[in-house]
Amino acid sequence: MIRFRTLIIYCCLQPILVFMSKVDGKFQFSPISVNFLTEVAKVIFAIVMLVIQSRKQKAGEKPLLARSTLIQAARNNVLLAVPALLYAINNYLKFIMQLYFNPSTVKMLSNLKVLVIAVLLKFIMRRRFSVIQWEALALLLIGISINQLRTAPAGDTAFGLPITAIAYIYTLIFVTVPSLASVYNEYAMKSQDTSIYLQNLFLYGYGAIFNFLGILGTALFQGPENFNILQGHSRATMFLICNNAAQGILSSFFFKYADTILKKYSSTVATIFTGLASAAFLGHTLTINFLLGISVVFISMHQFFSPIAKVKDDKPGELLELQDTQNHRESLIP
Repeated sequence: MIRFRTLIIYCCLQPILVFMSKVDGKFQFSPISVNFLTEVAKVIFAIVMLVIQSRKQKAGEKPLLARSTLIQAARNNVLLAVPALLYAINNYLKFIMQLYFNPSTVKMLSNLKVLVIAVLLKFIMRRRFSVIQWEALALLLIGISINQLRTAPAGDTAFGLPITAIAYIYTLIFVTVPSLASVYNEYAMKSQDTSIYLQNLFLYGYGAIFNFLGILGTALFQGPENFNILQGHSRATMFLICNNAAQGILSSFFFKYADTILKKYSSTVATIFTGLASAAFLGHTLTINFLLGISVVFISMHQFFSPIAKVKDDKPGELLELQDTQNHRESLIP
């Protein structure tokens, strides 16, 4: 429960810190550099935790930091490179989305991932959902649609396309890519009986590599000055790096020991706090669309996790008793 509440706080702060890091509506730094430094911070944390965990090992246990252990774990968890790449793309999109939407809207749009994740879990991991749960997801779409009415200013363009069109394209990618990453990450982490800190080490290591390649590509195409990963950073970006690192670390525990839906539910709960914080500290107006939309979203989430909405694998008691009676009667017939 403590990790759940803490993750809500980090999810709430993330879009606000991204917004605060803008200067005159633009970023003075490379978003890829923020993502790279975030991955480096998470790698350092994973190494520190591995060292602490290795010192607490009992006699006879296989050393966590032994060369053979690391090589074997690296081979077993090579699939983590896939979600690491997808997360690298998604983390860049988080900054792009802030150019078109305010923090509370970005947080609301991220709730669309719950529906996509549910569909992916059904077809990839064969997870079952009840009719009530699918209806709750439909309510989620309705709530998000209410919130998005008249969000983008009319007449503006970007890359030669209306801003609404390019914003919706980014939204589609923003929703689909991390959903694939989350489901694949849960599958990869649960499929191997490896220490979560070892898995995090490889996941974050791959993420750092992909983001560093992005920095190199930017430097090659836009000039060597872009290779300075500390250029344009401020106190807000430093807080953002720490917040993103903490959020990513906590998320890994949800993927390993809980599930992706619960993790996304924490992000949904954070939506209302993001909206309130944006209104209090950034001067954003809480529109009636947002209030109605967030109300519908929270109703859908309550309905989705309600005990009566859960899929029941066992047959009802009355049906079992009837079946037992029929079987008993058939056994008496010669």
